[in-house]
Amino acid sequence: MMTNARMAGADLATEVVLPGIVEPSGLEVRVGPAPEPGPGEVLLAVEASGVSFAEQQMRRGKYYDQPPFPFVPGYDVVGTVLRAGPSTDATLTGRRFAVLTKVGGWSSHLIVKAADLVEVPQGIDPAEAETVVVNGITAWQMLHGLAKIRSGQTILVHGANGGVGSTLVQLAAHAGVRVIGTASPRHHDAVRALGATPLDYRAPDLPGEVRALAPDGVDAVFDHVGGEGIVDSFNLLAPDGMLVSYGTAATKNEAGSSKLPVLKLVGRLLLWNALPNGKHTHFYNIWAGKRRADTFQERLRSDLTSVFGLLADGAITAQVAARIPLSRAADAMELAESGTVTGKVVLVPDSNPESEPKSESEVPSAG
Repeated sequence: MMTNARMAGADLATEVVLPGIVEPSGLEVRVGPAPEPGPGEVLLAVEASGVSFAEQQMRRGKYYDQPPFPFVPGYDVVGTVLRAGPSTDATLTGRRFAVLTKVGGWSSHLIVKAADLVEVPQGIDPAEAETVVVNGITAWQMLHGLAKIRSGQTILVHGANGGVGSTLVQLAAHAGVRVIGTASPRHHDAVRALGATPLDYRAPDLPGEVRALAPDGVDAVFDHVGGEGIVDSFNLLAPDGMLVSYGTAATKNEAGSSKLPVLKLVGRLLLWNALPNGKHTHFYNIWAGKRRADTFQERLRSDLTSVFGLLADGAITAQVAARIPLSRAADAMELAESGTVTGKVVLVPDSNPESEPKSESEVPSAG
């Protein structure tokens, strides 16, 4: 955090601190000197940072491996390099990059390792680029790395209006895949515009509605919900289908251990993998393979660059639900948790002329 960072210069930095298990209004905004990059590091002027499900879990103390309170949340950022540290490539200065951070991103200035930078193509708006950093990497790796989806197949995406879901739908549709997407009815037009057939996630017989569209089962299900609904996701698979689980949203408000719901879910998936029915399951963790830093970063850079390329070409569109000033992170968290938006809520600098939250009627549903 800033109080323990190397300090330098006259730059003032703003950061949003999660002091403990609090409501969004309990987030704290602090201002102090900007940190100074060390060897192999750069100082980023953060232009966009997202509000994802991870931060929503962190404020509840429910994210699987979050650090001890207090800390600065912020899973990913896009920003421009202000300064390069000693023994760091000086040509990085002035260029725009994306970084996967896990924590620390809700800051106006951020120290990151130069080796972790992924360049953002010219012409892409920072907030739009931000929507496909953790979401784009997650969607790309689940779709192409794990499920290995092919043109002509059919998949089911739960939460198709969400940050990851809306990206998944677009990537799949671009690959020639038929997509069924669950969402609240208020989001069905947006989901349809993204390229999916929408279904109400609260439908009394949702599995029956999916089977009506895919009588032989779906080739893959992407499920961030977990809970008992994961059983339906597994049963909806076609022979040799793949269930990719990547969250436990169903248990987000349950008291108790943050690790137990994940461990129970993983145990269930492993048990299903042992069944002789040809179906496959996998629990996706974006940090898998982190111990092999070079390979991990190379794969991450390659996958995110692929997604950035599609965004730059217009093959997919950024789903920016709202741009909200960093100092109003509490408002951003409340909006992200409201279930009223399509895409991702993005924090932007307070000085940004576009950094005013939109009313629900003004929030874009597909762009």
